[in-house]
Amino acid sequence: QVQLVESGGGLAQAGGSLRLSCAASRSIFSINTIGWYRQAPGKQRELVASITSGGTTNYAGSVKGRFTISRDNGNNTAYLQMNSLKPEDTAVYYCYAFTSLYWGQGTQVTVSS
Repeated sequence: QVQLVESGGGLAQAGGSLRLSCAASRSIFSINTIGWYRQAPGKQRELVASITSGGTTNYAGSVKGRFTISRDNGNNTAYLQMNSLKPEDTAVYYCYAFTSLYWGQGTQVTVSS
């Protein structure tokens, strides 16, 4: 059974914006910190941003000031607003519910130079 589903990826130009969504099951969304990770070909998966159940956020230095993570506890959805995109942001983006071991299947983000 699918527990988290990402959407919103696509192709953007450098300097453009995308908003990713992660729709989660209430049972895991309500109690867990949600993280956005990304993985580029040949690289390890890395944490981009996270948000606790209480709304505390953290960001990787490479995206701070450009990306914003948020969550809507009413519809069990987390978001990643990505502005000022750079080619190095190109990756598959995954959402993850911390401690649950549940991952989404990922959404591809490609940023052209």
